[in-house]
Amino acid sequence: MKIIYTCLVLLLSLSTYSQNMKLNLWPEGNIPLSIKNNLQEQVESTDIVRISKVQVPQLEVFIPNKKGATGQAVIICPGGGYARLAYDWEGTDIAKLLNAHGIAAFVLKYRLPDSLSSSAPDQTPLLDAQQAIRIVRQGASTWNINPNKVGIMGFSAGGHLAATLSTHFDQSTRPDFSILIYPVITMDKLNAHTGSRKNLLGDNPSEALVQKYSNELQITGQTPPSFILHATDDTTVPVENSLLYYQGLKKNKVPVEMHIFPTGGHGFGLALGKGALENWPSLLLNWMKELK
Repeated sequence: MKIIYTCLVLLLSLSTYSQNMKLNLWPEGNIPLSIKNNLQEQVESTDIVRISKVQVPQLEVFIPNKKGATGQAVIICPGGGYARLAYDWEGTDIAKLLNAHGIAAFVLKYRLPDSLSSSAPDQTPLLDAQQAIRIVRQGASTWNINPNKVGIMGFSAGGHLAATLSTHFDQSTRPDFSILIYPVITMDKLNAHTGSRKNLLGDNPSEALVQKYSNELQITGQTPPSFILHATDDTTVPVENSLLYYQGLKKNKVPVEMHIFPTGGHGFGLALGKGALENWPSLLLNWMKELK
């Protein structure tokens, strides 16, 4: 599929990239499944930055100093129940931490499922994530990235998107690894996050749609190696989501490392001030160092 458009090629030819550069995922006026509407993107800045009603999906680029670069890259999907994006808390803050350790990071402002702006709401977040990984690999040489070391990371509903990309891909869009932080995994009513399920699939989804987006059911031997983090006392997204994905990976002999902390709740981001939990980035960075 020939989707890397002329605008991107021109940008790459400029060869000078800086922090906070933002790239549109799709050509203007040619966003897949988009319906013309009067909605406008909304940004709320209170304790954290929350973005909703995304109409133009983008990647925000964070490139580390070339001298310390590892060649690894991570596309970050903030959470927000498929209703909004916790853009700094689970996006740019994480990108800056990864940069400090030589890892390129790209914060994905993906479209949220909305029947007013999309002809197939459940498909739009995944289409944006697939396009993001194409763009990062396309620009690998410019950004000093190894195109075979491009992973996906997601928090909460963003974790569901990361897991969906990790189980629904073609040759050009398979992540090389995935990082799932208190992720939504299943759409089965027993353990699903009610808000994410409703926002992505609607009020009365078919069983086929539920199974398609229950990512624990979609794992194969080609699913990428995964790092999973969750807190047992998470009352928003039950820890069973991570356990189900772990079991599926293990069954299919996919390498996986999982850390379950007793406390931490949901949406803890970098978990600063949360005792032992605030060490989770070190666990992740050590895991990334060991990736083949």
